Amino acid sequence: MRVKICGITNLEEARLALSCGADAVGFLIGLDYRTDDAIEPSAAKKIIASLPPFVSSVLVTHRTEPGWVVEMCQEIACSTVQLHGEFPPEKIPALREKAPHLRVIKAVHVVDTTSLSLAAEAARWADAILLDTKTDTRIGGTGLTHDWSISASIVKQTNRPVIMSGGLNPDNVRAAIATVLPYAVDVNSGVENPDGSKSPEKLRAFVRLAKEAGSGSRLDAEFLLSTA
Repeated sequence: MRVKICGITNLEEARLALSCGADAVGFLIGLDYRTDDAIEPSAAKKIIASLPPFVSSVLVTHRTEPGWVVEMCQEIACSTVQLHGEFPPEKIPALREKAPHLRVIKAVHVVDTTSLSLAAEAARWADAILLDTKTDTRIGGTGLTHDWSISASIVKQTNRPVIMSGGLNPDNVRAAIATVLPYAVDVNSGVENPDGSKSPEKLRAFVRLAKEAGSGSRLDAEFLLSTA
């Protein structure tokens, strides 16, 4: 079970996440609204340059212009981009033309059964799908869960890795993984202190419980076989 810690704002948080066993760290740049978890590109670049091997660095953005996305990925030297806004999936090939080695995650917001078709369309173009919750004012970092039965159906219908997000925390991550059987989980506010900083205790608990829940599963093998 892979674990991504999102909303990293400084080197200390990145090191903390990795010391707890995280596989990837996410940086929020180019959002449609203000959030305390946003980071300047120059700061993200310095953190990414300090990451050890085998750790994924993820640009998380709401921007929808392929040119901007490619330039920002090149500027901060990240390995993966998470398109979390209204980026049309059919524009993903335009990203690949300019950055062929960039891994692309497309976010799909689980609202109702219409999300099934949205996920299927995203899976045609992206390397992975991320399932999240949205509200009237936010499309991420809501701290709210969604209908996990729909998420489980999306996992069953696609041969792409599915990353689960939306309201996850140490108290519910085991149940979420058991219900949905995702490839990975992604958390931000669920491991934060009241002041918005990352909690060492919550981080350790979340990563440990997620890894335990995914231990011994056949998810990776099944994915590799389905895409062979």
